[in-house]
Amino acid sequence: MSDGLHCQVFEGETVKIHEYQAKEILKRFGVDVPKGRVAFSLDEAEKVAQELGGGTVVVKAQIHAGGRGKGGGIKLAQSPAEVKEIAGNMLGMKLVTHQTGSEGKEVQKVLVEEGMDIGRELYAGIVLDRSRSQNVFMVSTEGGVEIEQVAAESPEKIFKEYIDLGVGLQPFQARKMAYQLGLEGDQVKSGVQFLTGLYRVFEECDCSLAEINPLAVIKGGRVLALDAKINFDDNALYRHPEAQGMRDLNEEEPSEIEASKYNLSYIKLDGNVGCMVNGAGLAMATMDIIKLAGGEPANFLDVGGGASPEAVENGFRIILSDPNVKAVLINIFGGIVRCDRVAQGVVEAASKIGVEFPVVVRLEGTNAEEAVKLLGTSPLKFIVADSFQDAAEKVVRSIG
Repeated sequence: MSDGLHCQVFEGETVKIHEYQAKEILKRFGVDVPKGRVAFSLDEAEKVAQELGGGTVVVKAQIHAGGRGKGGGIKLAQSPAEVKEIAGNMLGMKLVTHQTGSEGKEVQKVLVEEGMDIGRELYAGIVLDRSRSQNVFMVSTEGGVEIEQVAAESPEKIFKEYIDLGVGLQPFQARKMAYQLGLEGDQVKSGVQFLTGLYRVFEECDCSLAEINPLAVIKGGRVLALDAKINFDDNALYRHPEAQGMRDLNEEEPSEIEASKYNLSYIKLDGNVGCMVNGAGLAMATMDIIKLAGGEPANFLDVGGGASPEAVENGFRIILSDPNVKAVLINIFGGIVRCDRVAQGVVEAASKIGVEFPVVVRLEGTNAEEAVKLLGTSPLKFIVADSFQDAAEKVVRSIG
């Protein structure tokens, strides 16, 4: 998810922003960050370095992925001229990290910020714990390391503080976390202020994730964010139009952008079985049962409770845009919507688009029998399944 924490939300439920944008938000809430500015060209990068005094600075590639340092996307520079040289190598490069895949992501901007005399690197992150319906604030002394790795190898080094949503983060909780991080003297005051401000960002901006990794203790006692990752809950974007304006569509999957135009919940995955389902829970279960049957889902796609013919057609088109798809499983429960209407929409959409690979259909609920008859009399050769498991097995078998 980042250089840190898995936040128990499907990626499609969040809007991501760049590190430089996250730090701008943190500054508005009084959270300490290094001085710096984003640059879109070599000359601009050099100018930012000059504004910072011409000493040691850090040049950081801005992409939506963690592991940038290991991929060559974070470099130290000792002069404005060296900043310009480094920016020249970074801008336009395909930065490959463990989160981008082998294709990498093109760097179109860099963050140039002051170098810091780092004493210790720590970790702080906030997510919603759905199992407890509470926000959980996690801190660790193992900053600069992927938090998943810390959880696997040294779980005792991750401290969790659960926040009562009715009262918010309390001062004693912030002090407790500061002590757990080993802060001393003036560092405690700075740390409490930092953690309190970070929680305000999470709450007031309706975030699904607020993560600082590393959280640095600078020699002299300052506690600040060396890196920052903020994701917004897209269900709350109507309250934050400015967040919508921060989206970088160049960093997002084109098919997911296309799906959002039709209010379809779509997330591209790496498999070859396209999935079209109504209802997020059923969609998750469908992906699980495909894997249990030995297949790999190519996407998450929830066409909504109504599953209108238009939604089915647009869903088909988006699934077809993925060259890895070798078969499609349509799994619809007819509660709000009648199955025969869905079946008619499937027939019309498949005829219009020209689907050339196996399509397995499982319809259950209102007018399911009529739907099966419609599919059976269609000139298109749909594979009709009579159960959830049967559908998964048939779609995996159809690929061979």
